[in-house]
Amino acid sequence: MRLWIKYLIGAVLGIVASFVIPMENPAVNAFFSGFSEFAIRFARYTLLPLLFFGCAFSIYRMRETKILFKTGFLSIVSIVAFTLILLVIGLISILIVKLPRIPIPSEKITEIPNINIKNLVMMIFPFSGFDSVRDGHYLLPAFVFASFIGYGCSNLKSEVKSVISLLESASNLFYNVTTFFVEWASVGMVAVSCYWIFEARATFASATFVPLCVMLLVDFILVSVVIYPLVLRFVCKDPRPFHILYASICPVIAAFFSGDSNFALQLNIRHGKESLGIHDETNYFAQSLFAVFSRGGTALVSSICFIVIVRSYSALGSTISDVSWIFCSAFLISFVLGGIPKGGSFVALAVLCTLYGRGFDTRYLLLKPAAPVFCSFAAAFDVLSALYGSYIVAVKTKKFDHVEFKHFI
Repeated sequence: MRLWIKYLIGAVLGIVASFVIPMENPAVNAFFSGFSEFAIRFARYTLLPLLFFGCAFSIYRMRETKILFKTGFLSIVSIVAFTLILLVIGLISILIVKLPRIPIPSEKITEIPNINIKNLVMMIFPFSGFDSVRDGHYLLPAFVFASFIGYGCSNLKSEVKSVISLLESASNLFYNVTTFFVEWASVGMVAVSCYWIFEARATFASATFVPLCVMLLVDFILVSVVIYPLVLRFVCKDPRPFHILYASICPVIAAFFSGDSNFALQLNIRHGKESLGIHDETNYFAQSLFAVFSRGGTALVSSICFIVIVRSYSALGSTISDVSWIFCSAFLISFVLGGIPKGGSFVALAVLCTLYGRGFDTRYLLLKPAAPVFCSFAAAFDVLSALYGSYIVAVKTKKFDHVEFKHFI
């Protein structure tokens, strides 16, 4: 059975269970909340060692074949391009369609979410390099440490042949171990989707946030079915631009119901290798960069939500200067959300409100009830962009093999 079918069955069973099981019961709710968190932890259990050894050996291989700079440059360009595309689509959609105002809540804030850039920078270089592989949320420190090891191996390859063999063997080992965890994580999708439906039920029941959810759904369909296939067709001259969309079904399902982009990262890596034929060195390297920096979906969602908040509090329309400020702010904020794989769009929205000032510091609370839903859409956008972007990098560096649809996992 194909992997995406397993995850889809798990998600559907969870949705059905949410309407049958009395989730309002505190004991039942606590059970499914714990089971959902366990499933996400289980799926991410081997992520760090897989990326560490995979990226270290990838850096070595790419430097040996002299494509390290080209791969890195194309990855950065792709990340920026996809972020711009999504942000433009989000702003155009919310400026064209006037969503209904949302009633002002009476909830008071106790702590405003923020992004501590200083801590993010310090975490890249902890006091010990081994500490970089301890945090399963922020993947950049492990990527940087692995890069130094891979780069060092290419300088001393005759003296460290055993280390190079170890990196390659460990990379293959953890990929095989990850395959086991990824397969069984589909069972956990029952709890993940069940608990997500419970959290999102109030959002859909009130009908207040339904227009916003519909807009995000329409934008996602537009991007996945029209925009990204056109980009692939134009950039790569690919005669079958929808094969990546097919390969992304499983990662998108996992990302949407978990709201966690790291939860779907191992799925992206598996589909990148086995379904799209991306070579390991490009797959590990590009997927890691996209996982940390490519948050175009988060930028799209947070910018739409911010304009909804502004319109709900004011009858005045958005000026050109306001739209420009939102565009630039959301664009820049998206690149410092690497340490927040889950709920990043809500944090980005809070930061936008704080930076905007004018009494909007705590007005992100207006959309707090809908946070589980719009954070899910943001994660789905980001995972989809990562798979498309990694494939484009692989095509441009000629580091991929053609895989027939029948061989997709």
